[in-house]
Amino acid sequence: MALAITNIPAPLYAHSDGVIRVVGTRVTLDTVVAAFLEGATAEEIQQQYPSLELPDAYSVIAYYLHNRIEVDAYLKQRVQQIAAVQRQNEARSSMAGVRERLLARKNGEVS
Repeated sequence: MALAITNIPAPLYAHSDGVIRVVGTRVTLDTVVAAFLEGATAEEIQQQYPSLELPDAYSVIAYYLHNRIEVDAYLKQRVQQIAAVQRQNEARSSMAGVRERLLARKNGEVS
């Protein structure tokens, strides 16, 4: 009996928000790659994210290793997007005076 060699596609999909996630989970490509780069094994990543199947963790890591340039470019773009959203959120909700308002409320003062 001959062993059939097949290509197994990476279990990834681009969500409608543009974020790449592991199929059947909310775990992002960013999350798996970051954990891997911090030294976590596929088993440790799967333990940290139980919705992630162990073979999928290995597949995502393999995908990253085979497509490092493209994935790194995607991750860099994601960091820029996250920073832009953070700036927008900070601009919309000014934190000026929050401490004073909270202290006044704690002390029973009405503002």
